[in-house]
Amino acid sequence: MRFLNVLSRIKRSFPLPSLDEKLEGPKVILRAGDPADWHHWRTLREMSREFLTPWEPSWPSNALTYTYFCGLLRRYAREWRKGEGYNFLIFRKNDEGGEGALVGGISLNTIERGIAQMGTLGYWMGLPYAGQGYMREAASLVAAFAFDTLLLHRLQASCLPRNEPSINLLRRLGFEEEGYAKAYLQINGKWEDHILWARVCTRPRSG
Repeated sequence: MRFLNVLSRIKRSFPLPSLDEKLEGPKVILRAGDPADWHHWRTLREMSREFLTPWEPSWPSNALTYTYFCGLLRRYAREWRKGEGYNFLIFRKNDEGGEGALVGGISLNTIERGIAQMGTLGYWMGLPYAGQGYMREAASLVAAFAFDTLLLHRLQASCLPRNEPSINLLRRLGFEEEGYAKAYLQINGKWEDHILWARVCTRPRSG
C-alpha cells in the first residue's frame, strides 16, 4: 500500500492536461476524438485501408463500426486522464483557420514517469493527404507537447525497415536511429522487424 501511495504521488507531480487540450499549427489542428467524428473517421479509414494495412496491426472485423470507435475513445480518455497516453485526431485547417477535413491520427503512448520520463510516438495518415506535410507538422506539435507540457525527457518511435516515408519523417523530426529489433511488433498478422528511433530533450530541466 505504501508503494502504491508513492506511485500515486509521483503521477500527481507531473502535468495532466485536460481532455479539451488542442494543439494548433499553421496547417493542422489536433484534438481528442469525439463520437461525432465517427463518420469522417470511418470514411477516411475505409478509403485508406489498402494504404494502411501493410503498416498496422490486423484490423478486427468490426474495425470501422461506431461501437468499436466509441470503445477506442473510452480507452483513450482513461489513458489521458491517468497521464498514460494522449491520442489525437489530426484535422486540416480550413480557410477560416478552423477545423477542416480529418486527415489522420497521432498518439503519444506508453508514457513512463519516475526515472524514465519517456513516451512512444505513433501515427497514421489517410491516403488522400499523405505526402503533403500534415504529419510532419502534427508530429512536431506532439513532440513540443511531450517536452514542454508533459515535461518528458525522451520520445521513442519504431518503423518497418521498408517504410521509407516514416524513416524520412523521423529523421526530419530530429529522431536518431538507435537499433534494430527482430520480430518486434505484429503487423498485418506477421511478426515484423523494426528500426528503433529516439529523440531526447536537450533543454535543461529544473529539479
